[in-house]
Amino acid sequence: MSSESQLNIFGQAIADSSVESTMGSNFDLIPTISSIPIPPGTYTSISQLATHCQICHRCELGDTRINSVVGRGNEQAPILIIGEGPGQNEDEQGLPFVGRSGQLLEKILAAVKLTIERDVYICNVVRCRPPENRVPTPAEVAACKPYLLEQIRLVNPKIILLTGATAVRAITGKKDGITKIRGTWIEWEGRWCMPIFHPAYLLRNPAPDVGKPKWLMWQDIQAVRAKLDETRS
Repeated sequence: MSSESQLNIFGQAIADSSVESTMGSNFDLIPTISSIPIPPGTYTSISQLATHCQICHRCELGDTRINSVVGRGNEQAPILIIGEGPGQNEDEQGLPFVGRSGQLLEKILAAVKLTIERDVYICNVVRCRPPENRVPTPAEVAACKPYLLEQIRLVNPKIILLTGATAVRAITGKKDGITKIRGTWIEWEGRWCMPIFHPAYLLRNPAPDVGKPKWLMWQDIQAVRAKLDETRS
């Protein structure tokens, strides 16, 4: 497939000249390379977006995945959590944050009376697992970002939690280390974003002492709970 064409769901080649006029109004069109845009408003629901993600090959990650990992939780949640990318468990099950990191995340949320089923929607910067769980490349992030932006638009959260440096860079463009900016509020596109430690980092640093990552995470999640209550009032 050349860079001047794309496929629809029936495997038919469509000339690049037709992309601008049809993409966004014809759901059958599936971008096959990252240079073909996915305009805002292309999808009317998360499930519609997911059907494209399952057959997407905008980057090479699509060649090695088992499942495209789109998201889980309440699709109208006030809080959106963005991770880096699927790991092995997520790739096998097709759901984000289902391993030990996910279990810890649910405990952290429960500590401030938040649940994934009611209050949170979870997704990742990229929807396919990078080989050996490596950090996704800038090109892979760019290829998948239109899906992420559409998810944000569809869920329409009040608060976005960015777990780790990759998520922070993908959304805000900031390249600061996560230890420097975690726990701070960043206003982005009319929403409140907070960089936080990834649960996997907390699993590697389990000490609860004052000033340690686990203690800092407790301060951050309380601030998130307070900000949510503030937006609701």
